[in-house]
Amino acid sequence: MADKSEILAALAKVGLPDGGDLVSRDMVRALTVEGDAVRFVIEAPDADMAARMEPVRTAAERAVALVAGVSKVSAILTAHGPAAKPQAPPSLKVGRHPEPQAGPSKPAGVKRIIAIGSGKGGVGKSTVSSNLAVALAKEGRRVGLLDADIYGPSQPRMMGVSKRPASPDGKTIIPLQAHGVTMMSIGLMMDPDKAIVWRGPMLMGALQQMLGQVEWGELDILLVDLPPGTGDVQLTLCQKSDLTGAIVVSTPQDVALLDARKALDMFKTLNTPVLGLIENMSMFVCPDCGSSHAIFGEGGVKAEAEKIGAPYLGALPIDLDTRLAGDAGTPVAAGDGPMAAAYRHLARRFIDGGMA
Repeated sequence: MADKSEILAALAKVGLPDGGDLVSRDMVRALTVEGDAVRFVIEAPDADMAARMEPVRTAAERAVALVAGVSKVSAILTAHGPAAKPQAPPSLKVGRHPEPQAGPSKPAGVKRIIAIGSGKGGVGKSTVSSNLAVALAKEGRRVGLLDADIYGPSQPRMMGVSKRPASPDGKTIIPLQAHGVTMMSIGLMMDPDKAIVWRGPMLMGALQQMLGQVEWGELDILLVDLPPGTGDVQLTLCQKSDLTGAIVVSTPQDVALLDARKALDMFKTLNTPVLGLIENMSMFVCPDCGSSHAIFGEGGVKAEAEKIGAPYLGALPIDLDTRLAGDAGTPVAAGDGPMAAAYRHLARRFIDGGMA
């Protein structure tokens, strides 16, 4: 088993963007060594610096992995002190009637756009979207995440961001970075305690802005977390955007599959290829005895994929750590453990299948 002094010596070689190293600047917290597994927290002095330190976190994990006796490393990046004061909203009106466009398009520099949808709410679509985005980023892909759930945006909370995006000219929007992912959400532009009460055309215009006015940069893949159902946002995205395809997330029980079939039919009607189905909350593994329980049924999504001839991308269990991580703003895929491994496997399916 590695000694803590050896690990600290390795971390002392990891430099910071503004000088010094992790140890001399006293940023290492909660260092634990359990067998060949090492876990620690990197605590930045403020949220602004934490936002720039993802490369440092990655470098720290690599440095510790080189220590003799270490085979597993997990580093979590956090910030000390009070949250930054909210900035004034950019001088940009969000939510307007859509502008005419010649045909389907996609942001410059974005290779693929993949929509992640579901027929109903509560199946964990947003959780899958955020964790898949992080897992793909950890596999070396340049990933964007667009939260298109206008009425109920949840990605800011799940990805641990609350800062308002900048708008230097009142037209372009600078997205935020979190866990190696470039992200944007309508929830970052509006008061989080206020309901968004918009008619369909304003929803369509807002989505058009999120795609066309955000400076996404060079991305291998842009994941779009859709709202539940088959409404205006889905229609606008499929008709106005050059989509690579769509992924449908469902739980195994019959009532969820009824609505998932409607989502599948919608994508078929709109000529959007269905790239695969993901079964979420497939089973619960008891943390005390290790037994598995298919509390929402078993095999329903796989059977549906076989029925329509679409790829079955895998099953994800229902898991307490996933919920806790999402609520804390650090997706479980950003760390280590069985669920992180499950999302890593799912990300490899995307990469090996040419989707990312």
